[in-house]
Amino acid sequence: MEHHVTLAEMLDARERRVFRQHKLQAKYPMSMVCFTMNIAGPEKNSPMIRRGFELGIKYLKEQLNALKIQPVYSEKIDEPTGNEAYYLIDADPLFIKEITCEIEDGSGLGRLFDMDVLDPSGEKVERSALGLPPRSCLICGGPARDCARSRTHTVEQLHAKTMEILTNAAEEEDASLAARLALRALLYEVCTTPKPGLVDREGNGSHKDMDIFTFMDSASALWPYFETCTRIGRQTAGQMAAQTFQQLRFSGRRAEAAMFSATKGINTHKGAIFSMGILCGALGRLSREEWTCSEKVLKECAAMTKGLIAFDFAGLSEENAVTVGQKLYLRHHITGVRGQMEDGLPAVRDAGLPALKEGIARGLSVNDAGCGALLALMTAAVDTNLIARGSLSVWKNTVEEIKEVLSGHPYPDRQTLCRLDRQFTEKNLSPGGSADLLAVCYLLYFLEIEG
Repeated sequence: MEHHVTLAEMLDARERRVFRQHKLQAKYPMSMVCFTMNIAGPEKNSPMIRRGFELGIKYLKEQLNALKIQPVYSEKIDEPTGNEAYYLIDADPLFIKEITCEIEDGSGLGRLFDMDVLDPSGEKVERSALGLPPRSCLICGGPARDCARSRTHTVEQLHAKTMEILTNAAEEEDASLAARLALRALLYEVCTTPKPGLVDREGNGSHKDMDIFTFMDSASALWPYFETCTRIGRQTAGQMAAQTFQQLRFSGRRAEAAMFSATKGINTHKGAIFSMGILCGALGRLSREEWTCSEKVLKECAAMTKGLIAFDFAGLSEENAVTVGQKLYLRHHITGVRGQMEDGLPAVRDAGLPALKEGIARGLSVNDAGCGALLALMTAAVDTNLIARGSLSVWKNTVEEIKEVLSGHPYPDRQTLCRLDRQFTEKNLSPGGSADLLAVCYLLYFLEIEG
């Protein structure tokens, strides 16, 4: 609910802030950063404004941590009159001012930050002490004080620009994080070792045309795609979920082209482009707070792809079926990753992700928990890659063997995994579909702990 503050409330808040500064510096006689937001208009606090404020805190902490500077004391205040943060730092105030000015001047969002630095005596350190010009106006770029004094721009104009800056900053931050975690998930998947028949840190498995470096080249080329998918999700969040998916498809084709260019024609991540792209689109449609709930993310994936099987396989016949997936659908009604996605990735939800999280909770390394999760996924989803390299009966027999292995130990030891790897490689089998789902598990896990 919006709260429009009065001039009297703002003056009271300013007086309380000065009192707070004096009280804190009496207890901690050192440099202080007092961080507030420059927000035009009567609404000084909202979820969007608070998000911008939290990003400012993040930027400040990042810089201080990089310089190995730890505040002696810090606190945050969240009031209708605005957000405030106080940091008491045992360091040269001019040096701290240099850091805060770089944050204020270094991005569009920084133009909304007011990071005052006080020296130990309580005197404000001015920008001019660093030879820097006054703060610039949000709209025209001229001196902000001059525009404010002459009321060059209306409150409505300033508010609109402020909301634009906050919205763009949140979108950029979210898209960047989603892309970073998606890339990390792909790298974790290929590095998980040993994996039966798959490329990992120790070998190529059943793949003669690629190695771990091929996967790294491919994954690196896909980073912009994941960012784009997240942005598409955010920009279409007000539309029907299926419309978001339709807008993702062209980006997916471009990503495939980027992959083939990076790998010189080798298919390393085609399945992951599909599944991870949809996942990033779902993240864009959801609020940042919802990212940590894998159930909500997977439900959004299902909503985005509702009707996908019927649409993609409409008019399919034995005469025009070309791919293995199309033929399996016609002959055995196997829906592959499309079916998984329409159902909200049940193999991930009910098998892979729980196995990954349980293994880590038991104290296993992420690698060893990931190996267990991969095998669990192989028993929970129809892996069309296994069928394509073998046959339907080979896939069924393989699943039964994996189930037997897991019944004795859900996280098999290295000797067992290496034995499976030799068997798969000798038979030229590769559970590539399950590997793609393992990457999804990693991404959801990262979102839970970092999102």
